[in-house]
Amino acid sequence: MTNKKIVITGGNSRFGRELSKSFFGKNIIYTSRKQLDILDTKSIDNCLNKYKPNYLIHLASLSRPMIMHEKDIKLSIDTNIIGTANIVKKCSDKNIKLIYFSTNYVYPGINGNYHEDDPLKPVNNYAWSKLGGEASVKLYKNSLILRLAMTEFPFIHNKAFKDAKNNFIYRKDVIEILPKILDEKGIINIGSNKSESIYSFAKKSKPDVKPISRKDSKNFPKDSSVNIKKLRDILKKKIKK
Repeated sequence: MTNKKIVITGGNSRFGRELSKSFFGKNIIYTSRKQLDILDTKSIDNCLNKYKPNYLIHLASLSRPMIMHEKDIKLSIDTNIIGTANIVKKCSDKNIKLIYFSTNYVYPGINGNYHEDDPLKPVNNYAWSKLGGEASVKLYKNSLILRLAMTEFPFIHNKAFKDAKNNFIYRKDVIEILPKILDEKGIINIGSNKSESIYSFAKKSKPDVKPISRKDSKNFPKDSSVNIKKLRDILKKKIKK
């Protein structure tokens, strides 16, 4: 890792703070919005000119609460689509490898076990905003899109869907995987080996979680689990080397 100069946007995000505990060094720079504002192209230029990275991990985004993407589409568009496009353009100008954190919710969420080349059809505005960011990243060939089924440990919500499935992976496991895939390009699904109901998953780390039905929630997918064969094959090759 010492030969990689890495700038990370969204350094103060929940994942950014957790990542910094085990992914650090003089060559890894976590930036706040004050240091690098993704909606200000001059700010992006100043930061990249200062640190001269050859990798950029783009974490800065608007995620929760998901209802925010329904209530304030301007903020959703600005942050997740326009902000990401600004980052892509600057990485392209300077030939910086870009790693973009997306979501498994970009898939239709009907049958599950989605492969990277399966058709996409988000069911809510949050996922549409992340797919909008993906669109600009995909134009830039020196990039990697990670479609993550990622969640916190322990499960943070008081309720969980008994009739919706996913193959969630904890942040700590993503952090362990990330350094091994930085040089990959294209799209990689990241999730766990097990697809199960969100309620079943949640109970393992939060025994008092309450079961609810996705029918009581607007625009939540039935099965967003992703196929991780591509990821497993990449990691197996790394182990052999």
